[in-house]
Amino acid sequence: MRRADRLFQIIQILRRSARPITASMLAAELEVTVRTVYRDVADLIAQRVPIRGEAGIGYILDRDYDMPPLMLSTDELEAAVLGAQWVADRGDSGLANAARDLLAKIATVVPDHLRPFVADPGVGAAPARATSVDGLDMARLRAAIRAGCVKRHRNGTPDRRPIGPPC
Repeated sequence: MRRADRLFQIIQILRRSARPITASMLAAELEVTVRTVYRDVADLIAQRVPIRGEAGIGYILDRDYDMPPLMLSTDELEAAVLGAQWVADRGDSGLANAARDLLAKIATVVPDHLRPFVADPGVGAAPARATSVDGLDMARLRAAIRAGCVKRHRNGTPDRRPIGPPC
């Protein structure tokens, strides 16, 4: 992960938490050392990001801090689209219309290379548990769908071999 991405991710982690986050929790999520977190947080504070911290307690981002997200990751975009598609199909009329409006707004603002994740019907697959009853790894299945891989059935039975890396 690039350093700039990591700094932004620290802000995101702090933004989504109502309670203080320790340096070791940040380090574990970011897969870096605690010392790297200390340096990164010090740099963010030096850049006037309002992070408060206390030894043994953790870091917290001031609620008044306003920094719009730079861009959605592919997984964040897919999560938003899947959720909105589900609500558009199953919500009451007001909420369903709001979900369709949200999808239209997302499609308008995402860069061209991410638009297929909004428009592609393959993204509209029903949400499922991380591991299905068949033992399929849903994250790997989503990666295969994104890459355009097709898993075929033999004699009407599902192909139970694990999905390899995307083709």
